[in-house]
Amino acid sequence: NDGDRAALLAHPDVLVFDEAPLRERRTRVAVEGARVVGFATTRATGDVDELDDLFVDPDHHRRGIARRLIDDAVGRSRSRGATRLEVTANGEALAFYDAVGFVHDGTTTTRFGSGHRMHLDLGPSDA
Repeated sequence: NDGDRAALLAHPDVLVFDEAPLRERRTRVAVEGARVVGFATTRATGDVDELDDLFVDPDHHRRGIARRLIDDAVGRSRSRGATRLEVTANGEALAFYDAVGFVHDGTTTTRFGSGHRMHLDLGPSDA
């Protein structure tokens, strides 16, 4: 989104593709047709997982893609025994994370500016 453009241009290293999370199956992608339209990466840290990134192509916003990626991350985290999923959200994403059940924990400073720490407690699977 336009709000992230300046920060990303100031830190081009974050735009360099790292295939390790794909190999480690920590990055999951959303595909429509033959096109990748979104992705999410998680990292296990004890009994807490961190959502390292969540991205959906702006042309595909508001179609449930990000919610499905979160649902997938929650399922994978639960299956490995994690009790919580945490994220540092930018201001553009707060409404989304609120809508999918994340709780605000406070703010933090990142190299991109201020971020919002949030968490989602992972109850038992409904399955």
